[in-house]
Amino acid sequence: MARILTGIQSSGKPHLGNILGAIKPAIALSKKEGNESFFFIADMHSLTTIKDSRLRKENVNAVAAAWLAFGFDTTKNVFYRQSRIAACTELAWYLSCFTSYVMLVNAHSFKDKAGINKWDVLNVEEANTYSFKDKASKRSGINAGLINYPVLMAADILLYDADYVPVGKDQKQHLEMTRNMASSFNHQFGETFVIPEVIINEEVMTIPGTNGQKMSKSYGNSIDVFLPEKKLRKNVMQIVTDSTPLEEPKNPDTCNIFAIYQLLASEDRVADMKKKYKGGNYGYGQAKQELFELLLEKFTEEREKYQYYMDNLTELEAELKKGEEKAVEIAQNVLERVKTKLGFS
Repeated sequence: MARILTGIQSSGKPHLGNILGAIKPAIALSKKEGNESFFFIADMHSLTTIKDSRLRKENVNAVAAAWLAFGFDTTKNVFYRQSRIAACTELAWYLSCFTSYVMLVNAHSFKDKAGINKWDVLNVEEANTYSFKDKASKRSGINAGLINYPVLMAADILLYDADYVPVGKDQKQHLEMTRNMASSFNHQFGETFVIPEVIINEEVMTIPGTNGQKMSKSYGNSIDVFLPEKKLRKNVMQIVTDSTPLEEPKNPDTCNIFAIYQLLASEDRVADMKKKYKGGNYGYGQAKQELFELLLEKFTEEREKYQYYMDNLTELEAELKKGEEKAVEIAQNVLERVKTKLGFS
């Protein structure tokens, strides 16, 4: 049986881009015969940027409700909060004592957040210069957690003997660092960790937002399919279009509405909308209304399930605790292997 592990950010309520680009593909992978999936909510990782405890808890609930609403099977698989697994932080400390500081400060994600040119390669002397330290300290949000992020991520993965880790291209470097840490430890202490294989799905869709850019909460261009109907319609009506008059033909290939619609609709419905665009006397308001109605039709069941869990947090908590009991048992066994090798057990 192949064990697949996926970390889920808890930076906010999942939007349409998250659903099409991450949630649905990951759940489809978990349903394949012979696979066992470990899906965890990376709420400790979110602490590097989100300091509001109430907001973080709301985000965790929203993420959990969304994954359950889209059909993640918690009887076959394991679903849990990272913060509930104490072994994770303990393993992260052990790994950090065998991890090069230079490797961490050269991570693309850290250099991007610290404002360091991505082509610069730091050595120990450069990383300790006044100019580097002053530059990093002046940027809000640059904390030790951001530097150690890849170590905690490695602990997340290695703690469960994961065989495969699906990631986006932007996380490939972190997975290579995980493999490096595990291989180095195994070389020094003998076989301890399973070396995970990286799965990068080249076909992962980039979902356009309401302004045509990649859909992202940070860009303020996302579509929240879990909103009440009136608010969801208002969200859809904010999609940016050009000023082509209603009576004139329109180009579907350059329209933000059509770009989103074709990701959700059947081939026949896509062809029909394309015909309307090219025929004229079809306004963008009408296209937005069709997209809105399609969202309601497409996600009726998921919207209802999501709202059910958000209204019944005790049931949501029960689902997470069920997974956490399984995760703790597995994590503790792996941690004991590590502690034995290190002489702590």
